[in-house]
Amino acid sequence: MAPRLVFVHGVGKPQDTGEILDRWRRALADGARAAGHGRGADRLLDGTSVDVRLAYYSDLFPRKGTAVASASPQADDESAELAEMLLDAVDERLAGSDDAREAQVLRRARSQLAPEGQPQGPGDLLRRVLAAGNTLLSLPGLRTVGGWTSAALMLSDLRQVRQYLSRGHLDDAQVSLDRRIRAQVHAQLDSDAPTVVVAHSLGTVVAFETLHAHPGPVPLFVTLGSPIGMRSAVQRRMRPQPLSAPPGVEQWLNFWDRDDFITAWPGIETWVAPNAQAAAPVTRRVDSDGLHVHPVAKYLAQPGVAGPVVEALEAAVPA
Repeated sequence: MAPRLVFVHGVGKPQDTGEILDRWRRALADGARAAGHGRGADRLLDGTSVDVRLAYYSDLFPRKGTAVASASPQADDESAELAEMLLDAVDERLAGSDDAREAQVLRRARSQLAPEGQPQGPGDLLRRVLAAGNTLLSLPGLRTVGGWTSAALMLSDLRQVRQYLSRGHLDDAQVSLDRRIRAQVHAQLDSDAPTVVVAHSLGTVVAFETLHAHPGPVPLFVTLGSPIGMRSAVQRRMRPQPLSAPPGVEQWLNFWDRDDFITAWPGIETWVAPNAQAAAPVTRRVDSDGLHVHPVAKYLAQPGVAGPVVEALEAAVPA
């Protein structure tokens, strides 16, 4: 039986699944060739030895028309959690920044997110979060490396992380959004044959939680641009607690780019314990050139990312 490669996407608006899968598979093949795995790259493209799938869930998120009123208590709760996410990212970036201009912008955004005194009325939290988002977009390159053209788009991406972790948004059968999303991922996994899982952004949280209930072998779990480093906003809301590597995972590689604002502090092995197989996340840095470093294709085209993926798949192909 052929091994399976499952991609788990992150935040974003609904897209054509066939186009996504084709683009990501080609990016991974490019990275594999650059890593010296030309034969493995060809197998990825022709599908003869590897069953490549995409776990897709973007269409499950609530539409904009279902958002709560901006002056409601629910909206303030959401804004407070979005502010917490940005604060996590800002604080971690500040801790590692040696650029005076960048540090100045980060401190200004922090003062907008956590000002002295009390909120000034309904909607004040959201106004502060938007103001901080606009401040952060003044950082040299953040608009381009993050792919955001406005604070609203930045917050839209973070809002999906918050919606998943809130464990709400019940459907007619009273099934929460996070459970429906994990069901989509679970449906793509193989309980009998080896499955290599490559997850991006919010998908790293989704895959982590899904794999804790997956009985099959996972020779390699790869996380790209993961927000798991957001200690207050993300880690403490993840399940199961305390955090540990999923039981079936044999190796976990976590990749981050210094210019990827979403990753916050990348060393998630600090907070995630090994599983019974002694597998724990190992963080490796990659450096992408050009614009938009957060999108998954940028990570997949890196030889350091693609090489281990192809090696794990080739090792899992039956003799």
